[in-house]
Amino acid sequence: MTTHTLPVPGAEIVYDVHGPLPTADGRPPLVAIGQPMTADGFATLASHLPDRTVVAYDPRGLGRSTRSDGRTDNDPVTQAEDVHALIEALGGGPVDLFASSGGAVTALALVAAHPGDVRTLVAHEPPIDCVLPDIDAVRRARAGYSEAYATKGWGAGMAGFIAMTSWQGEYTDDYFAQSLPDAAAFGMPTEDDGSRDDPLLSDRSAAVTAYRPDVAALRAAPTRIVLAVGEETGDAYTGRTARGTAALLGQEATVFPSHHGGFAGGEFGYPGKPAEFAARLQEVLDGG
Repeated sequence: MTTHTLPVPGAEIVYDVHGPLPTADGRPPLVAIGQPMTADGFATLASHLPDRTVVAYDPRGLGRSTRSDGRTDNDPVTQAEDVHALIEALGGGPVDLFASSGGAVTALALVAAHPGDVRTLVAHEPPIDCVLPDIDAVRRARAGYSEAYATKGWGAGMAGFIAMTSWQGEYTDDYFAQSLPDAAAFGMPTEDDGSRDDPLLSDRSAAVTAYRPDVAALRAAPTRIVLAVGEETGDAYTGRTARGTAALLGQEATVFPSHHGGFAGGEFGYPGKPAEFAARLQEVLDGG
């Protein structure tokens, strides 16, 4: 693995390259992006794709990537331009792109703006509110954990976030009738360290869930777009958004092994099935 720094307007982007460039077999590199996940979240996946050159980056202002634009928000449109610059630095597109969670939202913005950059996009569980019929309830549910974070700190906010994102189906009166879980129930700290800059729990990533895909641009792009959903995700929030986004593009979501982080190993405390996930990803990239 080699590590590189790419200057872009308002930021310096750090990215890792697993494998040779140019690629050994002539296939395009596989770029892996997340948000707020940084490059280290894709190391296990890369290890299970030894025949592919995998490139992963830290989004601006996260991990090792710095920003000097005076902003703190994580805007998919801004991040899409960073990924475009990264692809140019790799020698230009089209590349294959695996995008997870908020990174999948960035990827949709990228394909809409730069359709020649990506050959195949696998967008895994993008958290996009507008594709859900209960959008007002979704926003109310999110406000619940945001308030817990603002008033009680990270542990309380993250416990509320887990409750919201693991709820199966639409957010009904039954959801709002329950109390948000205690941080200790998840083994999280109950003390408040005073920080309020978490990219998941603060309003810094509000633009991610508020993003509205440019359906006309996506349908007109030469990119093959595959919306992916974990087999264990069920009707939880990102399972519903994955299927809703797929329907927006006139397709059905493609099922992948495991859950929302199914490509990761045990380094994040909730291991997926990275070997099975990598095999499925390669199968899909090959047209299956």
